[in-house]
Amino acid sequence: MNNNTNNNSIRFPIWLWISLFLFLVIWFYMLGARTLVPTDEGRYAEMAREMVATGDWITPRLNAIKYFEKPPLQTWMNALTFSAFGLGEWQARLWTGLSALFGIFLVGYTGTRIANKPVGITAAAVLGSSFWWAGLGHVNSLDMGLSGMMTLALCGLLLAQRDQATKTEQRNGMLLCWLGMALATMSKGPMGIILPGAVLFLYTFAARDWRIWQRLHLVKGLLLFFAITTPWFVLVSRDNPEFLHFFFIHEHWERFTSKVHHRDGPLYYFIPLLIVGIFPWLGLLVQSMWNGTKQQAATFQAGKLLLIWALFIFFFFSISSSKLPSYILPIFPALALLIAMHLERPAYRGIVITSAMLSLFGLIGLGFWLFFGQIPSLNKNTYDLPLYIAYLPYIAIASGLMLIGGIKAWYLARTKQQVAIWVLAWAGFLSGQILMMGHEPWGRYIAGTEHLAAIQAELKPETSIYAVGRYEQSLPFYLRHTTILVEHPDEMEFGLQYEPQLWIPKREDFVKQWLDHQANGVAALAIIRPDIYDAFVQQGIPMRVIAQDPRRVIVSSKLN
Repeated sequence: MNNNTNNNSIRFPIWLWISLFLFLVIWFYMLGARTLVPTDEGRYAEMAREMVATGDWITPRLNAIKYFEKPPLQTWMNALTFSAFGLGEWQARLWTGLSALFGIFLVGYTGTRIANKPVGITAAAVLGSSFWWAGLGHVNSLDMGLSGMMTLALCGLLLAQRDQATKTEQRNGMLLCWLGMALATMSKGPMGIILPGAVLFLYTFAARDWRIWQRLHLVKGLLLFFAITTPWFVLVSRDNPEFLHFFFIHEHWERFTSKVHHRDGPLYYFIPLLIVGIFPWLGLLVQSMWNGTKQQAATFQAGKLLLIWALFIFFFFSISSSKLPSYILPIFPALALLIAMHLERPAYRGIVITSAMLSLFGLIGLGFWLFFGQIPSLNKNTYDLPLYIAYLPYIAIASGLMLIGGIKAWYLARTKQQVAIWVLAWAGFLSGQILMMGHEPWGRYIAGTEHLAAIQAELKPETSIYAVGRYEQSLPFYLRHTTILVEHPDEMEFGLQYEPQLWIPKREDFVKQWLDHQANGVAALAIIRPDIYDAFVQQGIPMRVIAQDPRRVIVSSKLN
């Protein structure tokens, strides 16, 4: 690993500034390029919209119902964005987009400080082009906000504990680490401090670095942590006595130890997600992680800490009874730094393997495109058919980029390793963003936004909208209007125990209310699950269909 004293002799060439500018243009453009897709994107956008509309910044609500599953940092940030810039897709994704971007630049800066500028630049390029990080940086979900803050904790620890750190840098770095853990806790709960704390314990034993505990600034750090996290927990518990048991026992302890949330999966659940998520750098992953095990001639062993961070968090969520694809996001900054440290040395074989894998993915994608070009004769679902066809050109373009990028990087690997790395990074980043862009027709279908014009033509501020047998996560945000749940409480079951007047538990009670609307000439709308709509038709319940698709039927109480 090169010494930091060489840093000042390395300047940023003009091509790097141009590359950064183009990257940022694409990054910010993509924040608003797609519809907010259920469930997470619609949910968290709607929670922030309701926060702005009600002015209640203490008790989070979804569909006007108390919603205590997670702390409010992201809802606050989205609400501030909506207050400043209005409602929209890019506004809803701005916090997660900035969190991911913050992680990329922070990893780059940290790589520069613990190694040198080439390592820092490469680490930023690896993280920024990794499919999972770049992709979920453009999705309005809590896990990227959490990961950005956990990256601050990781990098603060690395900056503080490196052997070259002065006393002031050590203190400031640790305060950044504590700040990161506090903000991570306010993003998604106790995991924000439990995971980094566990990593620190494991590192202490693995590296036999007992003196690190004297360099953590525990008193100042804990004061900072509790100053940030305590006020909201006190205020929300004061206003909602039911909060503490639900949040800490049901939502966190039971989520990890039981299958109460119905999100279980096999022990290997995250392995294929890691393979896809680290793309296009898969060919360098194993050797980079192996290098992290090697003893370093230093008091603080950064590689070992990074390896433990990645392995423990991956293991922790693998044994959890609750699994979602985005849970392993926090490991990618550590992997990016490990890969960059490996690429500081000649890595011809690893780059060739990586290039070959990228080209192979491209060939598979092109084969998929050619095969499913015959889809009109293979698929009989007339509604899905145009969506498949619309996706095919994006698959072809992304696959072509992978194939060409892989071949070019392979060609450059021996003589121009750094250029080959940038070819891989751009090929991976662009192909991932193109595939996400191609998903937009599917996103509109899943969100139901194709029907906005039909609904808005019937909708007035006082109009009741019923959600019968299903809850639409995105439509309330686009309609600026909450719904009345019928029969299906969805994830709002806990809140409805304390506010039962906000929903209709029985289908027959909805039918009675619907008929009352018609008898009194009151306009109402209902978004109905198709099988329930068919049952209503069989019962002869009067409804006028204003829009429908295979997922939903939207009806009005006004028959003409």
